[in-house]
Amino acid sequence: MTAGTAVNVTVHALDEEGAGVALAPGEGAPPLELRIAGALPDEVVSARIEHVSNHRRLAWATLLSIDTAAATRVAPACAAYGRCGGCVLQHFDYAAQVAWKQQTLRALVAAEPALQDVAVLPAVASPAPFGYRNKSKLVPARDRDGRLVLGAYAPRSHRVVDLAGCAIAQPPLDDVAAALRDVLDEHGVVPYDEQRLTGTLRYVILRASASGDMLAVLVTAGEAFPGGAEIATALAARRPEVHGVVQNVNLSRGNVLFGPREVTLLGERTLPDRIGKVRLCVSPQAFFQTNRDVAALAYGAIAQAVDPRPGDVVVDAYAGIGGIALGLAPSVGRVVGIEEHPAAVEDATVSATWNGVTNATFVAGDVAERLAAVGQADIVVLNPPRKGCAPAVLDHAAALGPRVIAYLSCNPETLLRDLTLLHQRGYRTRHITPFDMLPHTPHLEALAVLDRT
Repeated sequence: MTAGTAVNVTVHALDEEGAGVALAPGEGAPPLELRIAGALPDEVVSARIEHVSNHRRLAWATLLSIDTAAATRVAPACAAYGRCGGCVLQHFDYAAQVAWKQQTLRALVAAEPALQDVAVLPAVASPAPFGYRNKSKLVPARDRDGRLVLGAYAPRSHRVVDLAGCAIAQPPLDDVAAALRDVLDEHGVVPYDEQRLTGTLRYVILRASASGDMLAVLVTAGEAFPGGAEIATALAARRPEVHGVVQNVNLSRGNVLFGPREVTLLGERTLPDRIGKVRLCVSPQAFFQTNRDVAALAYGAIAQAVDPRPGDVVVDAYAGIGGIALGLAPSVGRVVGIEEHPAAVEDATVSATWNGVTNATFVAGDVAERLAAVGQADIVVLNPPRKGCAPAVLDHAAALGPRVIAYLSCNPETLLRDLTLLHQRGYRTRHITPFDMLPHTPHLEALAVLDRT
C-alpha cells in the first residue's frame, strides 16, 4: 500500500497522541497499522494514506469521512479545532477521554515488570473541561487578508492559526487577547518573522489569576519597543482587569520563549494567584499549573497521602514557586524547597511571606546536590519536568530515608522508569492516581505514593 491509497477501515484504539488506530489489509503481507487523526474507536472511516514507514508496517492517513460514528463522538467546541493542533481530542466525549487516560496508564503500569501489582486508582477528572486554562501563549501574525491575529503555529509548520474564541482558555484571556490584538494593530506593531528575522513582537503570554486579574507579557525580538508604554496603557484602559504589562526581550534565533531581560511597562510584573488555600506569586516566566482546579486536587491528594506530622522535615524537590511546599508547611516542623531556577525561588520566598509561613526555606541549585546537603527527611516530594529525575536525584532522595515519597509526574513513561529505580532503593509504590490536568489533550498527570520498606 502506498501514499495516496484510499482505504475503508474500522478503528479499534487510540495511540499515545490521540489518533485513531486501525488495520488495513496487507495484500499478501501482514496488515498495515494506520494512524488516523480525528478518528475514534468503534468507528468505520474512510481515509487516505499520506506516508508509509520504511521500517515498520505503519502508516499515517488523513481522515476523509466517518461512515459509522462512535457513540462517544461529540461536536468540537472550538472553531480552530483540527487546525491549531492543540486540543486533538475535542471530538471525544469528556467522560470517555478520562476513561481512556485511566486505561492507558493501567496498561503502561501492567507492562512494567516491577510494577505489575501496583494499583492505579480511578482517574480524577477536571471540574471544568472547558475554560480551565489560566495561561495563553499566542503568536502574532498577519492572515491572508493582512489582518493581525494572535494564534498558534499549526502542527509542523510556521503558519499561524487564529485562536480567537479558544474554548479551553479561562474566560478573561480571550477578551483581553482580542483587545490587545486591536491595540497592537492600531499602533502598527509588526509581528516578528522567524525566517526573515524582521519585525518586533515574537510572542504574547497572558496569565489570568483565580480572581480574574491579568498579566500580559509581550516578548520582543529586540530592546527597542516603540510605543510599548502607550500600548500597555491603552490595553489597561480597555481591559481594567490587566494589572501588569511586561516587555520581555528575547534576542535568540531559536524557538526559546523568553529572554533574560524584562521591562515593566505598566503596573505590577507579578500576578498574585492561588492553588487551593495557598497564595502564590507568579512572575512572567514562572511555571504554574495551567489548570489550577486539578492542581489543587493533586496537591490535596499529596497532603492526604503523606500524612504530615508536626515534627516532620519535608523536602520538596523541583518546588517551582512553592505551591506544594507551602501547602504542607503548616502541618510539619520544617520544609525545604529545592528548585533549579533562581527566579522561581524568589517567587516562592515571596509566596511564603504572603502565607505567613516561617518554617519553609527555598534554595536554588542542582537538585541532586541540594538533596545531598539536607541530611534527613521524613517526607520527600518529587515534581520533575517531563524528563523525570536523574538517577542521582533518586539516589539522594532515597538516602534521606523518608517514610514516604510523593512523585507527581507529567510524563507516565519517565514516572514508571523512576518508580522502578526507587523500588530498587528500598521503596514500594502504594498506588498511582491519574489526574486530567489538560482536558481534550492526550496529556496525563499522575501521582505515585511510595512507602519505605
